[in-house]
Amino acid sequence: MGFKLGVDVLLQDSARLKRLAGRKTALLTHPAGVTGNLEPVAEVLNGHVYGGAGLKFTCAFGPQHGMRGEKQDNMIESDDYLDPVMGIPVYSLYGRVRRPTPEMLDHFEVLIVDLQDVGCRIYTFLTTLFYVMEDCAREGKELWVLDRPNPAGRPVEGNDLKPGFESFVGAAPLPMRHGLTLGEAALWYRDLKNLDLALEVVPMQGYFPDQEPGCGWPERELSWVNPSPNMPRLSTARQYAGTVLFEGTNFSEGRGTTLPLEMFGAPNWSGDRLKQKMFSMAPEWLKGCRLRPCCFEPTFHKFAGQLCGGLQVHVDGPFYYHSEFRPYRLAGLFLKAVRGTYPEFDLWRQPPYEYEEKLLPIDILSGSSLLREWVEDDRASLEDWNQELLRDEREWQKEREPFLLY
Repeated sequence: MGFKLGVDVLLQDSARLKRLAGRKTALLTHPAGVTGNLEPVAEVLNGHVYGGAGLKFTCAFGPQHGMRGEKQDNMIESDDYLDPVMGIPVYSLYGRVRRPTPEMLDHFEVLIVDLQDVGCRIYTFLTTLFYVMEDCAREGKELWVLDRPNPAGRPVEGNDLKPGFESFVGAAPLPMRHGLTLGEAALWYRDLKNLDLALEVVPMQGYFPDQEPGCGWPERELSWVNPSPNMPRLSTARQYAGTVLFEGTNFSEGRGTTLPLEMFGAPNWSGDRLKQKMFSMAPEWLKGCRLRPCCFEPTFHKFAGQLCGGLQVHVDGPFYYHSEFRPYRLAGLFLKAVRGTYPEFDLWRQPPYEYEEKLLPIDILSGSSLLREWVEDDRASLEDWNQELLRDEREWQKEREPFLLY
């Protein structure tokens, strides 16, 4: 059995297509919403005919970065527009609203969601899915998720989102690296919130998330299309659940370079010094990857035009071991090393961030104040933080089990 995306399964499933034919249907997608042959889902599904009845979209929705993926940075909103190809309105769910309005909901009976996620709690496509699930449940709309791979695979890492730290980059109590596909996450969230929602997940075919070499991504069977502008390759997605924390700091996470979220640093820092510090503290947290001291000069964003020293994480060589690589712990260790090596550096970025005006960005990203307080406490050991994480990770492993499809 070869690999097939949820959309490709749907296109060959006459029974499911018959259920959609003739109904007012909307689509939530973005540029990574393509078939296995790299055809845009919007154009392939719109007008698809089964038994003489056409599937024609009445409107479409775009998440953060826009339905066309044009917005480079975070917190850059997209406008609504009329699609020139399909001739339908496209509503932005990262613009004047982040949830569909009643007027938008009136356009459809069924909402099809086809988004490429990366398996991380703070990736906002997950939040957008949860929001539209709630709204569709409230208004009696049907919701279909065309499932896609989780490039970060099944491993679980990080603490749960704690009460009081909810935001657009954290809408539900799951760990940073949750190990679910978007379809599985939808099934979990419906159960968590007890939503009265007609939910159809169209699963993939031939998807084995623990299978090498992709370990979540079927490398030889599926091309990589950026799900957002700063997610340029599979390596980025593998480490994103750790390196995204650096958005909550005042050092560069590599935005403005060709490898955002894979290298990080600041002017006058020594990557060699930081690497040595990290290995002296917890070499067991650096397994399954390689750290390389590097220099880079961002063309925009933090430290634009300034030479930075720091590190790049490599997860694409023979040294990469999916089951041993722990990006969340690696990122926490880097923060602890920076605090000990450059104590004068103003580490934490201040709000606002992703529509949150009061909480520190690092806290809403990590889902609590636990990480920041551990970094700042000279007396706190690595094992103190590790035990907190292990407790949440073990509980989540049990909680997600009933919703795994693969």
